Amino acid sequence: MSIQKVTKAVFPVAGLGTRFLPATKASPKEMLPIVDKPLIQYAVEEAAAAGITEMIFVTSQSKRAIEDHFDRSWELENLLAKRQKTELLELVQKIKPAHVNCIYVRQAEALGLGHAVLCAQSVVGNEPFAVLLADDLLDASTPVLRQMLQQYENHQASVVAVERIQSSQTRSYGVVAGLGATQCGEGDVFAISGIVEKPAPEEAPSNLGVVGRYVLDGRIFDKLRNLKPGSGGEIQLTDGIQALLQEQAVMAYQYEGVRYDCGSKLGYLKASVDFALRHPEVDQEFAAFLLQRAANMQLGA
Repeated sequence: MSIQKVTKAVFPVAGLGTRFLPATKASPKEMLPIVDKPLIQYAVEEAAAAGITEMIFVTSQSKRAIEDHFDRSWELENLLAKRQKTELLELVQKIKPAHVNCIYVRQAEALGLGHAVLCAQSVVGNEPFAVLLADDLLDASTPVLRQMLQQYENHQASVVAVERIQSSQTRSYGVVAGLGATQCGEGDVFAISGIVEKPAPEEAPSNLGVVGRYVLDGRIFDKLRNLKPGSGGEIQLTDGIQALLQEQAVMAYQYEGVRYDCGSKLGYLKASVDFALRHPEVDQEFAAFLLQRAANMQLGA
């Protein structure tokens, strides 16, 4: 049986980013740069590399900078062209590939991730679609969303990305249950039997937490629409997936790659350091700086 190809991705970007105040008071958290590229661009590039052609951003009134980033800037491009800064001009023009469409939908109230996804239904329709959270920067030789779409095609079922977490972290994640949960390793996939939003450590069904990548059947919208507010008084995507499980299989996939939780200061700093150490303009000098700083700290200890 053939399965419908996934061509649409939803980016919930309406959050306030309070953990990065005051930096996010006037600028979206998704525009925070990792070296010289904003978080949202990494997520869009991952989606485009997986074959997604329609990028749907669920925004709020404070997120105009995201729209501007993926729009053309004729003044800037003309200036770069006049100054013969060819490489920079090409870099700016490639921010949004020509074959990709960007669509913007407003979330009028901050009612949770599930509600943000539901706001995209008018654009997605009943098609299967992907969800990417820009806070989770996933670094992998094969883009993680491409890995997940392969699993979606193999199993003809919705897929959520998971990773092993510490028991002390369960209150920050949706946690999955399933026969393969205890044995699951990198690259493994299994059918989940349940998913719980932010359980207490003693109530968590496994040590596999859901991270910010999903491939979902369009029927999730009906489930989200009929949900009552859950954890934190919000419409949780996790609860929608639990409801979807009553009708169809949902797979958990432990992706191959490294995740940086850029919704936290520590994760953001780790990503900045690791990506800087691989950046061709600054890698060697930055590595030398870090070595010197480490040596100075040892001498001062």
